Amino acid sequence: MKIIKTKDYEHMSRVTANLLSAQVIMKPDCVLGLATGSTPVGAYKQLVQWFQKGDLDFSEVTSVNLDEYKGLSPENDQSYRYFMNHNLFDHINIRKDHTFVPNGLEPDAEKACDDYNKIIHDLGGIDLQLLGLGNNGHIGFNEPSSSFEKEAFFGPITPQVPASVLQLHSDVTVVGDEAALSMLPH
Repeated sequence: MKIIKTKDYEHMSRVTANLLSAQVIMKPDCVLGLATGSTPVGAYKQLVQWFQKGDLDFSEVTSVNLDEYKGLSPENDQSYRYFMNHNLFDHINIRKDHTFVPNGLEPDAEKACDDYNKIIHDLGGIDLQLLGLGNNGHIGFNEPSSSFEKEAFFGPITPQVPASVLQLHSDVTVVGDEAALSMLPH
């Protein structure tokens, strides 16, 4: 696991945007796994700036998002589809039909998860996944004590540290500011 400690949120956002943009430049048809919430907004703003300057081209990129609220339409301003459109997709040249967010309107949650897993599988997997880690160690809607047995799932939120599972992955880079990484051993 590689750890990049940054001085503050703005620096963390630039470093994160650098990692994402390097993926886009090195593999223009990459599949990016994207996250929502307050953490990635600064990185998304930086990507938009670089796109507007002509430094990045997202025309071949595909994105898959981590999660969506059940019961919300994509047009609802509380949905993650709306969030992604507002913070990134509407400001770059990514094809909307190459942006995937779980279907929050599918009444059968298991079917929604199965359908989404199939999309990711059919795309050949995710080349780079951006995650925001919550104060309690959650990733997306994987709250403490969630099971890691399924790829995508719907279930209850329960109370430990889901982000610790990242240690098992062979290629993880953690980017965080000094405050966020203050508890890690030096």
